[in-house]
Amino acid sequence: MTLDAIEFQTSCSLPTEWGVFQLHAFVEKDTGKEHLAITLGELNPTTPVLARIHSECMTGDTLFSLRCDCGPQLQDAFKKIAAEGTGILLYLRQEGRGIGLVNKIKSYQLQEKGADTVQANRLLGFEDDERDYAICKTMLDHFHIRSIKLLTNNSSKIVAIEQLGFEVLRVEHHIAPNPYNSNYLKTKEMKMGHFLANIDH
Repeated sequence: MTLDAIEFQTSCSLPTEWGVFQLHAFVEKDTGKEHLAITLGELNPTTPVLARIHSECMTGDTLFSLRCDCGPQLQDAFKKIAAEGTGILLYLRQEGRGIGLVNKIKSYQLQEKGADTVQANRLLGFEDDERDYAICKTMLDHFHIRSIKLLTNNSSKIVAIEQLGFEVLRVEHHIAPNPYNSNYLKTKEMKMGHFLANIDH
C-alpha cells in the first residue's frame, strides 16, 4: 500500500463512558475501505502523544469473544487515553491480522482441531500477520504527530511505525489472560515476538 492511499473525509464528536472523543473518518482511495482515528484533547506535536493502533476485531470488539485480548485492549486504550487527557486511537479495518472475518473464522476452526494461531494462518495460505500499517502515516500526519507513546505488546508494529518515520516509545498494554486465550497469547509471544506478561509458562 502506498503512503498516500488514504484520505481524510469528515469528523464528529464521539461521547463515550470515558469522555467525549472526536471521531475522524478516513477512506482508502482505491478500495473504499474505511478507517477511523479517535482523538481526545489537544494533540501537541512537540511531545509524544499517547496512542493505540488497533486492528478491527469483530469477534472480540463487538461480540465479546474470549478467544483473544482485543476487546479488553480496546476498552483499556480508551481508559488510558482518558486518564492522560489527550491521545489518539487509530482503528484500522484489518480484521483477523489482515485475513478478513470469514478467514479468521476458518482459522478458529483449525485452532479447535489443534493448530495454533500462526499454524492456522499458514494452513490457509496466509502469512503470520498480513496487516499493512502504511496508512498510519497519512492518519498521524493529519494531526501533525511525529512522536507517539504506543500502547502495544507487538514488536513488529513498533518497527513498522518507526519505518514510517515516527519516534515510538512503547507503553505496556497487557490484559490478564483467560482459559480461552492463554495458548493464543503464548503463541503470540513465542512465535510473533510479542511482549506479554501474566502468562503461566
